[in-house]
Amino acid sequence: MKPDPIPRPMTRAEYRRWLETQPDRPRYELVSGEPIAMAPERLGHARTKARVWRALDAAITVAGLECEAIADGIAVPISDDTEFEPDTVVQCGPPIPDDDTDATNPVIVVEVLSPSTKHIDTGLKLSGYFTLPSVRHYLIVRTDRRMVIHHRRAGPDGPIATNILSGGRLDLDPPGLSVDIADFFAR
Repeated sequence: MKPDPIPRPMTRAEYRRWLETQPDRPRYELVSGEPIAMAPERLGHARTKARVWRALDAAITVAGLECEAIADGIAVPISDDTEFEPDTVVQCGPPIPDDDTDATNPVIVVEVLSPSTKHIDTGLKLSGYFTLPSVRHYLIVRTDRRMVIHHRRAGPDGPIATNILSGGRLDLDPPGLSVDIADFFAR
């Protein structure tokens, strides 16, 4: 069965209905009303995503926070016609119901950089994530250089500061957790 043609442009609601009709359930993100297919992941990318999630999940447990690290698959709505699917999200506040598909209060958003999306991750997503008042940290993890580019907003309307880290502790406050950069990478 041939998939339906992609209607353009579309709202997030139209996009979600269209996704439900796709027979092979490919992965997409919605950018300015346009569904953008996500390339298949390389194993190294998937392994790094898992390590990042584990490190953040463990840090949340240690800190005793009312937050949850969510592995890839949850959407972060940016506007009526744009949503991204980051590699990991730290959502704080009341838990998201099991049937929901959106992070409602993302505080930390993580993208593991891949060659096919680096221009989107470092540009469009950087500006998009910080349109959300809840987002305080955007981490771009570079596996090729074993580094983390940490974009941090001091307050809901504050300026964005950027640090590039290749080792040591990464303090993410709010919500008040700390991780070792080495935990994001294979030993």
